[in-house]
Amino acid sequence: MRSEGIETLDLPGATILAPVHRSHLDSVLLACLCERRIRALGKESLFTVPVLKYFCAALGAIPVRRGEADREALSAAKTLLDRGESMIVFPEGGRQTGHAVQELFDGAAWLSARTGAKVVPVGISGTGEALGEGSRFVKRTKIAIVVGDPIDAPTGADGKRANRDELRTFTADLQLRIQECQDRALALRSS
Repeated sequence: MRSEGIETLDLPGATILAPVHRSHLDSVLLACLCERRIRALGKESLFTVPVLKYFCAALGAIPVRRGEADREALSAAKTLLDRGESMIVFPEGGRQTGHAVQELFDGAAWLSARTGAKVVPVGISGTGEALGEGSRFVKRTKIAIVVGDPIDAPTGADGKRANRDELRTFTADLQLRIQECQDRALALRSS
């Protein structure tokens, strides 16, 4: 595994790590690279398999219902960020394929705006090949992780809370920054 910028993963205070999502390995690798304990939002179905349920609980994951705005999960995440914790939020939602960053949901922007947490874009290349959707076993392959510069929480033009349009603008910028990290991770993995 190769990496770049991983010291940024251990920023003090409330931090949202916003990586691409290509494999169940993504959050595990990020957790292993951090000295801080990081939490994660994880799809609810992961908590139904006994071994995965134990592993998710050990990582401090919060179950989230997919396909809807899960207010309970967002409230739990907000509480953790208000306490100054670090957490992973996959802004693409579920696992994706390929190197292009897919359209992002506004959850990371919303949490950042409500808590003042910095958002850290992360590109990860190779985990989809190591343990892609439907895979039963991990395959040996090169993996690269590139962590970008932190982004300050979005604020409104009036200095108050960001409105919906401002959150969308923040999310669009975040998508570009994640794509930059993803492109660098792909190049780092290939070198």
